Amino acid sequence: MAKTQDFTKTMQDFMGKFQMDTSAFDAAFKSNAAFAEKMSKVALTAAEKSAEISSKWTTEALTKAGDVSTAKSDPAAYGQSVTDFASASAELAAENMAAFAEVAKKVQMETVELMLAAGKEAGEEATAAVKKATDDVAKAAAK
Repeated sequence: MAKTQDFTKTMQDFMGKFQMDTSAFDAAFKSNAAFAEKMSKVALTAAEKSAEISSKWTTEALTKAGDVSTAKSDPAAYGQSVTDFASASAELAAENMAAFAEVAKKVQMETVELMLAAGKEAGEEATAAVKKATDDVAKAAAK
Protein backbone atom coordinates (compact mmCIF):
# COMPACT_ATOMS: atom_id res chain seq x y z
CA MET A 1 0.00 0.00 0.00
CA ALA A 2 1.11 3.54 -0.64
CA LYS A 3 2.45 5.38 2.33
CA THR A 4 1.31 8.99 2.86
CA GLN A 5 4.20 11.42 2.77
CA ASP A 6 4.81 13.50 5.93
CA PHE A 7 4.93 17.17 4.98
CA THR A 8 5.76 18.39 8.50
CA LYS A 9 9.47 18.93 7.80
CA THR A 10 8.73 20.47 4.42
CA MET A 11 6.27 22.96 5.93
CA GLN A 12 8.68 23.83 8.74
CA ASP A 13 11.42 24.55 6.21
CA PHE A 14 9.01 26.52 4.04
CA MET A 15 7.75 28.69 6.92
CA GLY A 16 11.28 29.11 8.22
CA LYS A 17 12.21 30.88 4.99
CA PHE A 18 9.66 33.62 5.73
CA GLN A 19 10.92 35.70 8.58
CA MET A 20 8.03 37.34 10.37
CA ASP A 21 8.13 39.91 13.12
CA THR A 22 5.21 39.18 15.45
CA SER A 23 5.88 42.13 17.73
CA ALA A 24 3.28 44.18 15.85
CA PHE A 25 0.64 41.53 16.58
CA ASP A 26 1.70 41.40 20.23
CA ALA A 27 1.52 45.17 20.55
CA ALA A 28 -1.89 45.28 18.85
CA PHE A 29 -3.22 42.57 21.17
CA LYS A 30 -1.94 44.39 24.26
CA SER A 31 -3.35 47.68 23.04
CA ASN A 32 -6.74 46.08 22.33
CA ALA A 33 -6.79 44.39 25.72
CA ALA A 34 -5.99 47.67 27.50
CA PHE A 35 -8.73 49.48 25.57
CA ALA A 36 -11.26 46.74 26.35
CA GLU A 37 -10.32 46.90 30.04
CA LYS A 38 -10.89 50.67 30.13
CA MET A 39 -14.23 50.39 28.33
CA SER A 40 -15.32 47.61 30.68
CA LYS A 41 -14.43 49.76 33.66
CA VAL A 42 -16.58 52.60 32.30
CA ALA A 43 -19.52 50.25 31.71
CA LEU A 44 -19.24 48.54 35.10
CA THR A 45 -18.97 51.85 36.93
CA ALA A 46 -22.10 53.10 35.15
CA ALA A 47 -23.97 49.90 36.01
CA GLU A 48 -22.94 50.22 39.65
CA LYS A 49 -24.08 53.85 39.83
CA SER A 50 -27.37 52.98 38.12
CA ALA A 51 -27.99 50.19 40.58
CA GLU A 52 -27.30 52.56 43.49
CA ILE A 53 -29.75 55.13 42.08
CA SER A 54 -32.42 52.47 41.52
CA SER A 55 -31.98 51.07 45.02
CA LYS A 56 -32.18 54.52 46.61
CA TRP A 57 -35.25 55.40 44.53
CA THR A 58 -37.00 52.18 45.52
CA THR A 59 -36.22 52.68 49.21
CA GLU A 60 -37.52 56.25 49.17
CA ALA A 61 -40.65 55.25 47.26
CA LEU A 62 -41.40 52.47 49.74
CA THR A 63 -40.92 54.88 52.64
CA LYS A 64 -43.40 57.28 51.05
CA ALA A 65 -45.82 54.41 50.41
CA GLY A 66 -45.58 53.54 54.09
CA ASP A 67 -46.84 57.02 54.95
CA VAL A 68 -49.87 56.47 52.71
CA SER A 69 -50.72 53.14 54.28
CA THR A 70 -50.92 54.39 57.86
CA ALA A 71 -54.39 54.58 59.38
CA LYS A 72 -55.99 58.02 59.49
CA SER A 73 -58.77 59.25 61.74
CA ASP A 74 -60.19 61.68 59.18
CA PRO A 75 -61.37 60.35 55.76
CA ALA A 76 -60.11 63.54 54.08
CA ALA A 77 -56.61 62.76 55.38
CA TYR A 78 -56.51 59.74 53.07
CA GLY A 79 -57.02 61.98 50.05
CA GLN A 80 -54.34 64.37 51.29
CA SER A 81 -52.01 61.42 51.94
CA VAL A 82 -52.43 60.14 48.37
CA THR A 83 -51.91 63.64 46.98
CA ASP A 84 -48.72 64.03 49.03
CA PHE A 85 -47.51 60.62 47.84
CA ALA A 86 -48.16 61.50 44.19
CA SER A 87 -46.33 64.80 44.60
CA ALA A 88 -43.39 63.15 46.38
CA SER A 89 -43.27 60.41 43.73
CA ALA A 90 -43.11 62.95 40.93
CA GLU A 91 -40.33 64.81 42.73
CA LEU A 92 -38.43 61.54 43.30
CA ALA A 93 -38.82 60.61 39.65
CA ALA A 94 -37.43 63.96 38.52
CA GLU A 95 -34.45 63.73 40.89
CA ASN A 96 -33.61 60.18 39.96
CA MET A 97 -34.02 60.68 36.23
CA ALA A 98 -31.59 63.59 36.51
CA ALA A 99 -29.17 61.30 38.36
CA PHE A 100 -29.48 58.70 35.59
CA ALA A 101 -28.86 61.43 33.01
CA GLU A 102 -25.67 62.42 34.85
CA VAL A 103 -24.45 58.82 34.77
CA ALA A 104 -25.20 58.61 31.04
CA LYS A 105 -23.44 61.91 30.41
CA LYS A 106 -20.36 60.74 32.31
CA VAL A 107 -20.29 57.45 30.37
CA GLN A 108 -20.58 59.33 27.10
CA MET A 109 -17.73 61.69 27.98
CA GLU A 110 -15.44 58.89 29.15
CA THR A 111 -16.21 56.84 26.04
CA VAL A 112 -15.42 59.76 23.75
CA GLU A 113 -12.14 60.37 25.61
CA LEU A 114 -11.19 56.69 25.29
CA MET A 115 -12.06 56.61 21.59
CA LEU A 116 -10.03 59.75 20.89
CA ALA A 117 -7.06 58.38 22.82
CA ALA A 118 -7.32 55.05 20.98
CA GLY A 119 -7.50 56.83 17.62
CA LYS A 120 -4.46 58.93 18.46
CA GLU A 121 -2.55 55.85 19.60
CA ALA A 122 -3.51 53.92 16.46
CA GLY A 123 -2.36 56.83 14.30
CA GLU A 124 0.97 56.97 16.09
CA GLU A 125 1.41 53.19 15.74
CA ALA A 126 0.59 53.35 12.03
CA THR A 127 3.07 56.18 11.53
CA ALA A 128 5.78 54.23 13.36
CA ALA A 129 5.03 51.09 11.31
CA VAL A 130 5.21 52.99 8.02
CA LYS A 131 8.48 54.64 9.07
CA LYS A 132 9.96 51.27 10.05
CA ALA A 133 8.84 49.69 6.77
CA THR A 134 10.33 52.60 4.83
CA ASP A 135 13.62 52.26 6.69
CA ASP A 136 13.66 48.48 6.09
CA VAL A 137 13.04 48.96 2.36
CA ALA A 138 15.74 51.62 2.20
CA LYS A 139 18.23 49.30 3.94
CA ALA A 140 17.32 46.43 1.65
CA ALA A 141 17.72 48.64 -1.42
CA ALA A 142 21.10 49.82 -0.19
CA LYS A 143 22.33 46.21 -0.01
